[in-house]
Amino acid sequence: MIDPVKKWVTLGAALAVLSACGFVEFGAKPTAPPQTPAGLTLTPVKFTDLPGWTGDHHARALPAILKSCSRIGKMPMNKSWGPGGVAGLAADWRKPCAGALRVQPGNDAAARYYIESTFDAFLAAAGNTPDGLFTGYYEAELTGAGKPSGRYRVPIYAPPADLKAVKERSNGRYKSRGEIVGGALQNKGLELMWVDDPVDAFFLHIQGSGRVAMTDGRVVRIGYAGDNGHKYVSIGRELIARGTIPREKLSMQSIRAWITNNPVRGDNLMAQNPRYIFFRELPGKEGPIGAEGVALTPERSLAIDKKFVPLGVPLWLTTIDPLNPNKAFNRLMVTQDTGSAIVGAVRGDIFFGFGDEAARRAGNMKAKGRYYLLLPKKTPIPIS
Repeated sequence: MIDPVKKWVTLGAALAVLSACGFVEFGAKPTAPPQTPAGLTLTPVKFTDLPGWTGDHHARALPAILKSCSRIGKMPMNKSWGPGGVAGLAADWRKPCAGALRVQPGNDAAARYYIESTFDAFLAAAGNTPDGLFTGYYEAELTGAGKPSGRYRVPIYAPPADLKAVKERSNGRYKSRGEIVGGALQNKGLELMWVDDPVDAFFLHIQGSGRVAMTDGRVVRIGYAGDNGHKYVSIGRELIARGTIPREKLSMQSIRAWITNNPVRGDNLMAQNPRYIFFRELPGKEGPIGAEGVALTPERSLAIDKKFVPLGVPLWLTTIDPLNPNKAFNRLMVTQDTGSAIVGAVRGDIFFGFGDEAARRAGNMKAKGRYYLLLPKKTPIPIS
């Protein structure tokens, strides 16, 4: 999910690229101004009022912005973007995307000027409450094999052929996690691989993507391909309710340690979450693909609730660093993913990347924060 860095191009070349991507204007713009979806309010603010605005490496967000532009370029120009058309029309993003191509890679000052001269900032709020919860996720790392054995006994399944049909006739639900772990899909030829740790497999389902180091030396990337339709249940919340782990000490690492030290009770705990994820192998080397259909960029891609905010929109996030409560985490990011637990107008999940450090940061990320949507200048101001 790392995108290639673009080179300097002339304005004519930039527009040619955008035309090749499908940026061709047609149709009349609607006269009605965009509406913010119910539950979301947007308040205009100055860039000088954004916490920590000048302290970020803004150029590091440009690859993520360009990835989203590649998707926007395939939309009809008169397409209303986002719930209530909150982000205007796809045509409104033509010049911002062309401008992003012209920014010199690695030049933070140029990138910051591009943002300030191209976009207006809006503080997002759920009603009158601008503060929301921000968590983190990462690309999981597992060890697996192409055949089951005494060590490799936990299957990673592809979607079953009857998944859609069964969900349609059973209130949107397929077999539960407990049923599937109990063998409901055995011997159906759905196994992509077998991994050696049921706890790793469980957290893979929560993260939605991972890399599996296979016994034959290959590293296989896998990503979300479907789910069983059951609602996600937080086992962390269950541990707090039981008094097993204090709320202030809860993290992915503390949950994992408790399950590992209590294997029987841990299996029962994991079964409390009936949601089950099916996977597919991912081509190439870019990494996890988000809901927008582009590769995610570490600490620049944010999962949001698309009932309120469209995918592909840049924003300024201000929250707390997951490993240092006295340090701010201020980033220029792009909305490029969603998640079953990411619900609400001001709610986000930060993608931290791959590796031990990413897992540590994601596992400890749980803090209040705010975000500011960045919408193209001259776009009609959404009516809250």
